[in-house]
Amino acid sequence: MSNLAAALKDEMKRLTRKEIKTLTTVLRRSSAQHRRDIASLKRTVAELERKVVLLEKKTWSSSPLAGAKVDQAEKVRFSAKGLASQRERLNLSVADYATLIGVSVPTLYNWENGRTRPRTVQLLSIAALRGITKKEARARLDQLT
Repeated sequence: MSNLAAALKDEMKRLTRKEIKTLTTVLRRSSAQHRRDIASLKRTVAELERKVVLLEKKTWSSSPLAGAKVDQAEKVRFSAKGLASQRERLNLSVADYATLIGVSVPTLYNWENGRTRPRTVQLLSIAALRGITKKEARARLDQLT
């Protein structure tokens, strides 16, 4: 009798393993497909990020200030007090003046207080605003907003 019980037990184990194998095969295949899809999406994201970087570089290089040479930027003088007086002369708020230059308000605040200095491209945009009038500044601000 124990021989029959052992044979039944072995047969049940075999059938159970077979059933589990068929069920897990489907899961294994779908898991592999999901991993391939994720890898493909990661490649696409990396490619798009590279394109964004290239486009950002192109927008900087196509700006009207990009034609100005680095030599010109070295000739541009910067003083925090001069920046603040220029902003006041144009009768602009810090937010409006920052929009004209293309920087954030805290950045402009730090420049005016002498904590930091503008980069070359930003120096050129500041220099471009030096010769404009209040009306021209308002017109440019209206175009940007």
